[in-house]
Amino acid sequence: MVRLLQWLLAVTALATVVVEMLIWWYAQGGDWGLAVRTGWALLRSLGFLLLIRQVRLGRASARPFGLILCVTTLFAVARLILPKQGLPTAPGVLGFVALSVLCAAVLVLLYRSTDLDTHLRQHPRRIVMDRNGFSLQQVAPKRPPVSGWLLTARVAGLAYGPLMLVPAIVAIGLVLDGRVTLVPLIVIWFVAALGMSYLMGIVTFFLLRGKRWPRPVVILLTVAALAVQLPLCWLMLDGDGLVRDGAPLVVTAGLAVYALWRADVPTSNI
Repeated sequence: MVRLLQWLLAVTALATVVVEMLIWWYAQGGDWGLAVRTGWALLRSLGFLLLIRQVRLGRASARPFGLILCVTTLFAVARLILPKQGLPTAPGVLGFVALSVLCAAVLVLLYRSTDLDTHLRQHPRRIVMDRNGFSLQQVAPKRPPVSGWLLTARVAGLAYGPLMLVPAIVAIGLVLDGRVTLVPLIVIWFVAALGMSYLMGIVTFFLLRGKRWPRPVVILLTVAALAVQLPLCWLMLDGDGLVRDGAPLVVTAGLAVYALWRADVPTSNI
């Protein structure tokens, strides 16, 4: 089952690249925004290769990482197939449907396979010295195991920065078109995106260490990310940008908050 999932992830990564190139081809030389979003979608396909490594090593973070990766990938491709005018092309729609099926299959294996459930509970391997000398063995961490929901909240929180950075780069196209008065707002957008990545990295680090204070901070940062992203998308990229770049962050933020809530629910009530 582990090998099957690895092959499925490889096929999904390849399908992502093929679908995105197909959409770009039928767009007949898209604008700056399409180029940036296509480049980002291609870059995220590398995430599936990283996920293959996490599955092979039996990392517990493979599940939340796979969930966020599949959801955001589908959003990234969906916003590529939606033209500003008219209907999407048939090849783009068919490619999106095929990619949706692959992502759904990945999530089913990650969350429903009992074999994978056992495999993803492996501990990291470390060099251990015993009477037989040095060897590489699995070593159980001293801390209690981290909740899968907390891992999901961390992965979702770390995605805020990139999801904010993409539309900020798209907005640079407006400056290239002569709207130089937008430069200060774009700079603020960039600073907010980079700052969000930095803060989320620190706060969610302590979240996984069992501290209570990061939970409200994560929620405050989530509200701040939405308060920056949504108005700027509407102001500079219009309703089209609000849908293409605001919706992925809203869904990811919802996953983060939901994961925090589920992590607080006693096991007996789940």
